[in-house]
Amino acid sequence: MVKKMAKDLFIDRRVAIDPVPLAGKKKGTIMYKGLLSVSGADSVYLYSGYDEHWENAKFTPMSKVDDVTWSTDVSIDEDKKSFNFCFKDSADHWDNNHGLNWGVAIV
Repeated sequence: MVKKMAKDLFIDRRVAIDPVPLAGKKKGTIMYKGLLSVSGADSVYLYSGYDEHWENAKFTPMSKVDDVTWSTDVSIDEDKKSFNFCFKDSADHWDNNHGLNWGVAIV
């Protein structure tokens, strides 16, 4: 289910995480309206993994919410400390926050 988030949840005008921090064994929502979406991507994928070494890394397709916003729900592993992520489109263009990626603590 795709849900809309308030504009103020976009922490850097490109990414929103709900809730913050994420909780183990719970679902969270990641929304994206960054470089790929404003460049007209026809699909966007969340690439995510856990902790420093991106354990259990995987691609998750995102759903389009409006002209520039994409969203997906994620299930959070309870045994990890952080959830790291970035984005790619179907043409294999990446938005990794200039090499910094994004991350959020898991409680």
